[in-house]
Amino acid sequence: MEERSRRPTTCPHRTPDDVVEQVLDLRRKHPHWGTKKLLKILGTRQPHTDWPARSTISELLKRHGLVEKKRRRTYPGHPGKPETPMDQPNHVWCADYKGEFRTGDGIYCYPLTITDGCTRYLLECKGLYSTNHIRAKSVFRRVFQTFGLPGIIRTDNGTPFATTALGRLSRLSVWWIRLGIFPELIQPGRPDQNGRHERMHKTLKQETTRPPGATMRAQQFRFNRFLEEFNTERPHEALDQETPGSLYHSSSRELPARLPPIEYPSHFETRLVSRNGGFRWSAHRAPITHTLEGEYVGL
Repeated sequence: MEERSRRPTTCPHRTPDDVVEQVLDLRRKHPHWGTKKLLKILGTRQPHTDWPARSTISELLKRHGLVEKKRRRTYPGHPGKPETPMDQPNHVWCADYKGEFRTGDGIYCYPLTITDGCTRYLLECKGLYSTNHIRAKSVFRRVFQTFGLPGIIRTDNGTPFATTALGRLSRLSVWWIRLGIFPELIQPGRPDQNGRHERMHKTLKQETTRPPGATMRAQQFRFNRFLEEFNTERPHEALDQETPGSLYHSSSRELPARLPPIEYPSHFETRLVSRNGGFRWSAHRAPITHTLEGEYVGL
């Protein structure tokens, strides 16, 4: 006893074979035309023929492999909600760009802000002309030289802090890792996970950008004045009305003159990532990401 097919042997409302062939022939002749155009041409040629509906023609085209399947969009993974406590100075720094705006001369300003998560100390507020990682790196280098190195830097998933590459690494975050700093990302669409930094942005916007400065230089003067006032004069409610400057102290980890070499366990295989974003494995090329260009990876 075997299960028999439940497929019907006849279908009274089945599309006639000659109609199907005409639809398929026209589609093969014009592979980029949609069902609306196909129906218009067929109806003009044979106005007395009972042509099927658009949905039926779409199913016919799919059934005969005349419709390209859409590539599914891939989304990079995410490590999840950041859980690192901000219980001591320089353990977790927060960084972000305050939303861009135009100065009085029409130039866009992108303020890059860096704070210490524990004491709310505003380490830097620098108006930049773009979010380019080279400009951001120069700002972070100056901050590291002044205040030392933190353990973690928490940011959002935007450029130049993260990308859609492997591990969401960017050129900036790779540099942080080489310095022994762990890049910690908040979840996409969850600015509340970096809430204390976003709250500082609200005050920054009220005090320095309404109205904006006439030029970038004038705007930077406002940022510098706000930074001094925020750190040394303005009491902070979350700090029991103490100022951030009274609680913050610089990190004991200094910025090294040269990047330390990458050390992997002795049983790892090491490969240099070339300019094309990959490395050689036996006789094959293995692509990784351009953000690791010039770095040694361990396998």
